[in-house]
Amino acid sequence: MTFADGRGAVDEPAEGCVFVGSVGDGPSFVSTMLEHRPELGLVDVRMPPSHTDEGLRAAVDVRRAWPEARLLVLSQYVEVSYADDLLADGRGGVGYLLKDRVAEVSQFLDALRQVATGGTALDPEVVAQLLVRRRRND
Repeated sequence: MTFADGRGAVDEPAEGCVFVGSVGDGPSFVSTMLEHRPELGLVDVRMPPSHTDEGLRAAVDVRRAWPEARLLVLSQYVEVSYADDLLADGRGGVGYLLKDRVAEVSQFLDALRQVATGGTALDPEVVAQLLVRRRRND
């Protein structure tokens, strides 16, 4: 699996993974994804310069420019509006996981593989908050 890391944190990828780039901000993540077209993009919600939601906005931008892009977003919190945007097209190949739930390396690698093969990997808290939002909107 080839992947780009928007977290700037991968030293050595897992066996079977080919690392194509590591970036430190949202615009660089978008350009790396669109230039290299890896099998998977891994991005943290919080990226420089403001460390708020640049990574999630970058993931949404990648999906808009390249709808087949497969993306796994990691966060310490759920940003419902962007998660909804990321999942809106129903294509699959997307994941949104909370960092505290992916402490097990094997679970994290399973999520990477699931998203890279077109599946969806959602943290239960993401699902719960999306459902609450939809109920409020109905």
